[in-house]
Parts: sequence; C-alpha cells; structure tokens
Amino acid sequence: MNPSSKAKASPRSAPESVASNASVTLADLRREIDRIDEAMHRLLMERGEIIATLIRVKKSDETGSAFRPGREAEMMRRLAARHSGLLPLDTAEGIWRVIIGTFTYVQRAYAVHADVSGGDAPMRDSARFHFGFTVPFLTHGSAVEVIAAVAASAGDLGMFRSDQGAQAGAWWIELAEPAAPKIIARLPFIERPDHPAGTPVFVVAKPLADAAARERVLISVTLERWRAAIPATLSERGAAVISSAATPNGLSLLIEGPGSLSPRDLATALLRAGAAVTGASECGSHAERFAFTPQVKPD
Repeated sequence: MNPSSKAKASPRSAPESVASNASVTLADLRREIDRIDEAMHRLLMERGEIIATLIRVKKSDETGSAFRPGREAEMMRRLAARHSGLLPLDTAEGIWRVIIGTFTYVQRAYAVHADVSGGDAPMRDSARFHFGFTVPFLTHGSAVEVIAAVAASAGDLGMFRSDQGAQAGAWWIELAEPAAPKIIARLPFIERPDHPAGTPVFVVAKPLADAAARERVLISVTLERWRAAIPATLSERGAAVISSAATPNGLSLLIEGPGSLSPRDLATALLRAGAAVTGASECGSHAERFAFTPQVKPD
C-alpha cells in the first residue's frame, strides 16, 4: 500500500475508536494520536500533489492573484458549521487559514502589504493568522500606500483597518477606477467574541477575473454636500455609510450594501433624495460575515 492510499482510508467512527474503549491504556491513546498525526500529514502532502496538478492545468505562470475569496468563504462556513468538540474553533480556523494562504502562495507567490499606522502588532497578528508565516509581510504608513503597493505588484494583497477614521481621508477613492485594486475580503470572516485576530480589516487585490465574493458591495460616492435624507434612502436599500471624508470639491462617502446594488442605481436614488451626486463607482465587494456563537452546554 502506498502512502497516498493510506491517507485516503476512511477515519474510524467514534464507536470504533480506541478512545471509546473502556480498557484503553495511555500507550494506546498515544499510538492513536501518532496515527492521526501521520494521516493528517499525508493528507496535506496529498493536497500538495493536487495543487501541483492544478498549477499545471491553470498554467499559473500568468501574472495576477490566485486568491479566491468566494471559494474561501464557503470553505470557512463549512468549517464553522461542522466544528464541535474540545478543539477551539480559533485553532481550527487558524490551521485552515494557514493551509489556504500557504497553498495559494505555492500556486503563485505573493506578499501581504499592511497599513501599520494604527499599530504594527494587530495587523501582524491578523496577517499571520489569516495568511501564515510563509507569505512575506510588508509594512506601510497608510491605506493609500498599501493600495499603491498592490497596484504596482504582480499579484500581492493589501490589508488595512476597515475603521480608518476621518483622519485617514477618502482612501477609497484610490479604488474607484476600473483597473485599480479592489476590496475582495473583510476579515475576520468568522466573527466571535475574543477572536485572536479580531481587528476588522479590508483585503485588497488587483481586480479578480472570477471567484469574487459579492454578497456585500462597496461603492464610492462623491457629493457636493451632505443631505439629511441620505441615511433613510440608503436604509431602504439595505445600505449604509461606513466611512466619509471631505474632499476639495465636496464630500466622499464609502457605502456598503447588498451585492445587487449598483453604483448607477445608488446614484439615481440619492439624486431623487436631493443629493448632488458627482460620481459613483464600485470599489470592491466581500462575503457576508459569519457570526459564530459558541454553544453553551447545559449544567
């Protein structure tokens, strides 16, 4: 039997496991742990063989990002939905994130550019939790610098806090042009109290040809001035302003809404509400965040 055939063997069901045997010894349990560790390692190597074939099929010497946020969101939803037992979800999520980030790096090398103007530690924690230690981590002094670095790269990612604040200015304007980088994810994807990498961040990449997650869309809107009717108009469409900043010619808003919301429809609605809209452009999208509530066992 070759190593890969061992890895494909079906795991023992709980009733058949050594752990369920009343006469189990410490040595038995350690052998069982060794067996599981070896099986996991072989499965990871088997995954690597599949990725190697995938690279040949996709001819991945082309430039661009191999990041697939839509597929990753589905993988993480399935992980959270099936998770149970002693192992903390933080650990399971972190392991899967490192596997995904590293195998993506193997397909096509990339670096993660991070805005550390609000502190290096939380951004580094987020980058290492979500992308692992294999992927290079490069620091910058603002979201605008991160966006510029991604634009100049072959297929790098950028990350910065989603709650930048007014002092950061209208950084999202840098994402408005069709060929400019776009927001492709909002992390952490699985939200829960005390997340070890809980800093809310946007991830940006050059525009993806496919596999973008479009459950939530982000639209940059420029206005001559604020109007009191804007919040209600947005609310009617399931949208809201998440950032705003003054510009030399008025006001810029970053609006988040459902994936079906288009810049044209949004601009039309705001014009009808009395707002003088001077521009509206999509600057990214991401998956709906998954809120995880730990189950409390009854006493």
